[in-house]
Amino acid sequence: MAEPIVLPPKYYLSYFDYLVDFVKSMYGQLMNDAELQFLSAYEDLPEDSRCLFIRMSNRKGRYFKAGSLDYPEIEDTAASLEILIRSGFARPPVFSGNRDLESLFDMLTKGELMTVAGALKPVIMPLKSIRKPDLVRWLIHDYEPEPLFGTAISEGNIVEVLYSEEVDLLKFLFFGNRYDDMSEFVIRDLGHVRFQSFEEETLSQRFQSRKEIDDAWAVSRFRETFYEKTLTEIPQVLYEWFILGHSDLMADLSPSAAPGLERLALKAAGWMEKQKLPVQALELYELTTLPPARERKVRLLHKLGFVDEAAGLCEEMKAAPQNADELYFGNDFLAKLSRSGKRLVRQTTRALHEADQISVPFTFRHQVETGAAHHYIRQGYAAFFSENIPWRAIFGLLFWDVIYDQNVQAIHHPLQRVPSDFFLPDFYQKRAHLLQQKKEALDSIEKIRTNLAQTFHDKYGTANVMVSWYDELLDQLLAITRYLDAEQLLLILMEMATDLRDKTRGFPDLFVWKENEYCFVEIKSPNDHLSSRQLYWQHFFRDIGVASKIVRVKWSY
Repeated sequence: MAEPIVLPPKYYLSYFDYLVDFVKSMYGQLMNDAELQFLSAYEDLPEDSRCLFIRMSNRKGRYFKAGSLDYPEIEDTAASLEILIRSGFARPPVFSGNRDLESLFDMLTKGELMTVAGALKPVIMPLKSIRKPDLVRWLIHDYEPEPLFGTAISEGNIVEVLYSEEVDLLKFLFFGNRYDDMSEFVIRDLGHVRFQSFEEETLSQRFQSRKEIDDAWAVSRFRETFYEKTLTEIPQVLYEWFILGHSDLMADLSPSAAPGLERLALKAAGWMEKQKLPVQALELYELTTLPPARERKVRLLHKLGFVDEAAGLCEEMKAAPQNADELYFGNDFLAKLSRSGKRLVRQTTRALHEADQISVPFTFRHQVETGAAHHYIRQGYAAFFSENIPWRAIFGLLFWDVIYDQNVQAIHHPLQRVPSDFFLPDFYQKRAHLLQQKKEALDSIEKIRTNLAQTFHDKYGTANVMVSWYDELLDQLLAITRYLDAEQLLLILMEMATDLRDKTRGFPDLFVWKENEYCFVEIKSPNDHLSSRQLYWQHFFRDIGVASKIVRVKWSY
């Protein structure tokens, strides 16, 4: 058994210092004077004070009890904190708005808040059984914010860490988003994830100008604020806030930041729909072209009585579908409109009704695919769960170098798991020539099998957005390649490459085979539905000569 990896006591300092150096080298020329002054002041701090600042910055919230700041690797925490206060990296708390009060109360325990309540000498003290959220609401409702804040901080030696905005921006410039954090370094060094190796000198800038940074940052903050407001705001008020904020952002938005705002508009429209505000949802769907915006707009237009507009949008989807859902939905909905209220059988429903049927014991009702696999095994077939995993793995292994090609300029930091353009149309557009070269090189099934095996062994365990690693994976991939020829495999992979967000899903559940016979099988329980993606791949497989079918399960008792 391998010895457990133990990180050095100040591992987090080396990570943060590396991040600072990386961001300075990559984006130093795009940073403003205040940000550069912060970095210079940080670098001038003694080592232990830098450690304490990072420890505080990595924790949740801005407020801390000075007595709780105790770390064994920091020799004198009190002295290090004093240096941070003198250097402007921390301070006694200062009230500047209600958000400060909320953040402070998050840090305090219910018992400490009861002490605050007692110090305010209320006519009636809250019951000891009161929940903390209710206690917080009572305090905020009954007392003026600034005096309440002053009373709360007087109950203990509390300090506030500063420069949270600058630290967040550094991480944003490194990772390119607001959800990855410093734990990625820990995951790497503890061996939990093996990252693809990149030549650092060939890493590319994600942001080419200060405006691109500011716009991406603004969209990210807008997204964060929207999700916070969904918890507290009245839907109509949130709709008005979103429309105004979206308009301000769109006034002069960098093209590189636009996809993020489009995705948020789609989420916001869906949220409005769930709040039973169809008119507002329709307005927000108008702000994006991403699927399923057009489908949702058709449904809302029809619901609101705008039948001609709904039909026109269906015609657009028929002429230029963006994905499988639009391909079938446009036709089905137009047929529904033409039938004047008569019941319409959708293409997916029709395909399901026409499917073969097998009998599976009712004991498998919670494991339908397992029951179906047992059915085929009893008939002498070998079988395994296929669905999306093997197809994604074949793509990831055969096109590994294409996915992570640094010349495409979609790799921006050494811990990146997914190229920044992976789920954008840019992926196919930028790599069309690379994909074609790889396709020409893999012109026989023998070459494909050799390439799969070699890459599997060389890269085993390395993070790849398309590959879920497990020991049996290679045998399953090679089983598939025994029955499909090179042309069929490459046609499937090239089709996937055109839309990696949508076309990496919907593949059949099982692969079954014996001797010279094989089939990909989509399994459906009695109460299950067939999705548009699943029907799309059934049609695609049929058109290129790959054996595939839909099978309905009938329970036996």
